[in-house]
Amino acid sequence: MTQAPAQLFDRRTLAARRTRRRPDALFLHQMARDEAEDRLSMVNRTFTAPAVVCPFPEVWEGFLPDAAVVPDDDILALEEGAHDVVIHAMCLHWANDPVGQLIQCHRALREDGLLLVVMLGGHTLHELRTAIAEAETIVLGGLSPRVAPMGEIRDLGGLLQRAGFALPVADLVPLTAVYRNLTHLIHDLRGMGETNALAQRLKRPAPRTLFQLADHIYREHFATADDRLPATFELVCLTGWSPSDSQQKPLRPGSAQMRLADALKVPETKLKP
Repeated sequence: MTQAPAQLFDRRTLAARRTRRRPDALFLHQMARDEAEDRLSMVNRTFTAPAVVCPFPEVWEGFLPDAAVVPDDDILALEEGAHDVVIHAMCLHWANDPVGQLIQCHRALREDGLLLVVMLGGHTLHELRTAIAEAETIVLGGLSPRVAPMGEIRDLGGLLQRAGFALPVADLVPLTAVYRNLTHLIHDLRGMGETNALAQRLKRPAPRTLFQLADHIYREHFATADDRLPATFELVCLTGWSPSDSQQKPLRPGSAQMRLADALKVPETKLKP
């Protein structure tokens, strides 16, 4: 009997925490919508069959006419070949099978259809990660899973290729929010539905001294000039296209008709050994 692979995230806990979201705390999701609108405006195409995969459909109301808005379940409610653009918004960083999510989006796209992913990644909450880890080592004598791992942009871009997308592009939008203290930051994370839902997290409550010390460490290492706590968020934006014969293809190595030095009108020099 084949054993099911271990799950990184507890999706039932994540769903329960998302139900306690606060509209005023969803600024990252609104930024993701703004990024999607801006990037689609630069594509010389009118999309007529859009779909949005997201945890909070209210953020995407009126985004595109007749858009299908579906939750980020393990099996996405997307019809095969039904869409010319799919937006996967602010949820791939919670996927137990991110490549599987991208493959499902690929199947839902028509030929030459566009996928746009906006997700958290990279150095998101690196200050909190550092402060919590140091405090937990001191108070509890070791580390436990508390902040979800975030993919680096170079690795996330590779996921598009693994899922079969053409012309993959990955870039990031950095953002820093500032908080009065650690309690204020955690309050906002709860309002976003972004608190700890790791499957291997400690189930018992942490002692208050842990967060008091973490606040002190956070402030000691990262506080601003006016003694506030900065929190880094990185929005990673991924774009890829469903393959089509009409798309541009990279040239075969060695097929160039002109030397680079001639094209740049500069003298060619040999590299020193």
